[in-house]
Amino acid sequence: MHKLLLIAAMATLPAGACLAQSAPLTAPTAAAQQAALTVDQVTRHYADLVYAGYSDSLASAQTMQRAIQRLLAQPSEQTLAAARKAWLQARDFYGQTEAFRFYDGPIDNADGPEGRINAWPMDESYVDYVQGNAKAGIINDRQQPITAEALSELNEKDGEENIATGWHAIEFLLWGQDLSATGPGARPHTDFVLGKKANADRRRQYLQVVTDLLIEDLGTVRSAWAPDAKNNYRASFVASGNEGIRKIFVGLGSLSRGELAGERLEVALASQDQEDEHSCFSDNTHNDAIANARGIENVWLGQYRRLDGSLLRGPGLRDWVAQKNAALAQETTAHVRQSVAAAQQIPAPFDQAIQGQRSSPARAKIQATIDSLIQQSKDLAASAQAVGIARLNIVQPE
Repeated sequence: MHKLLLIAAMATLPAGACLAQSAPLTAPTAAAQQAALTVDQVTRHYADLVYAGYSDSLASAQTMQRAIQRLLAQPSEQTLAAARKAWLQARDFYGQTEAFRFYDGPIDNADGPEGRINAWPMDESYVDYVQGNAKAGIINDRQQPITAEALSELNEKDGEENIATGWHAIEFLLWGQDLSATGPGARPHTDFVLGKKANADRRRQYLQVVTDLLIEDLGTVRSAWAPDAKNNYRASFVASGNEGIRKIFVGLGSLSRGELAGERLEVALASQDQEDEHSCFSDNTHNDAIANARGIENVWLGQYRRLDGSLLRGPGLRDWVAQKNAALAQETTAHVRQSVAAAQQIPAPFDQAIQGQRSSPARAKIQATIDSLIQQSKDLAASAQAVGIARLNIVQPE
C-alpha cells in the first residue's frame, strides 16, 4: 500500500534503562571490536545484505516458478499443494527484504517495481471469479489480453485495490478466496484443468504471466545492488557516506512504525476486517509480520541467515551506534529482538485473531507486537540522533 512520506523531526529521546529480561545479545562484529568503524564499512556491508536478500528472494521465487510450471503441466491436488508450499517459502525471504524500502531506492522510487511486486490489499474480483459472481475479473473477460505489459498497466488502475500483479495476485490464484474461519482459501486444482472450469485457459495463462513478471522484477532490483557493477544504485549508495546511513534508518523506521505496526497490524486490529489482512488468501499474515520484524533485526545487527543456511555477518547499525552510545545500542537491540519474539506469538489465522474484544488473548498479542514496534521505532530515532542524524523522512501511519 502506498503512503505519503512525511517529514518527521526527531526529538532527542533518552536511552533509558536496558530491558530487565532482554534476549541474549549477539557479540559485536570483529570490525567493531578491533577498531573504530568507518561509514563506508557500514554502508558496504548493508549493500551486501541487500544483495544477498534479493538474491535469495529471487532464487526462492524461481523455485516457486518451477512448482507453478509443474502445476500447469499436470494440475492435481498434489501439484497445487506443492506450488502453495513454494509460495509460502519464497514469501518468507521476500518479507525480510522489506527493510530495504521507503527511501526512494530502486525497489520503490518513481520507476521502481514495488507496486507490481507487493501491492495490497487486493480486490480479488478484479482478477477472477468470486463467490456470487462467476464472471468477475480480467480472467473472465476474454476481450482483455493477458500479457505482462497489459497486466502491468492494469495494476492499480482506477483504484489502489485493483491489484493485477505480484505476490498477492499469485496467492489469490493459488488459494482463491478465503471463505473459511479455520483455514485459508480452497481453490480446487480443477480451476486449472481445461474444460473443467470456465476460462481455465486464461487462468493458466494469467498465473504463468504474473509469475514470470514477478521473477523479472525481482531480478531487476537484485541487479541494482550487484557488487560487480560500476554504475548501478549500489555503487552510488556505498559512496554516499552519511546519506547512506540516513537512508538505512529511514527504511527501518518506516517499516517498523508506519508499515508494519501501522498499516499491517493497527489497521486490521481496529477494523477487524479480513480485507485489511496482508496475505489473506493463504492465511500467512502472521508469518509476514515475523519476516518483516526479522528483516529489521537483520539490518540492525548486520546479520542475515541465507537461503543456503549460511550466515552473512558484518558491521550493522548496532555497531555504528555503539561507538557513540553503547547503552542505547544495547537497549535498541533488546527491543528489536523483543519485536521479533512478539511477532512470533501472533496467533494464526490472523483474520480470526483480530476478532473479539481488545482484551482478548489473541488481540492482546497483536497489540503487544504493535507496542514493541512503536518503542523500537523511538529507539531507532534516538539512535539516528546519536550518530548525528537529526531529521528523517519516515513513513507514518495514515
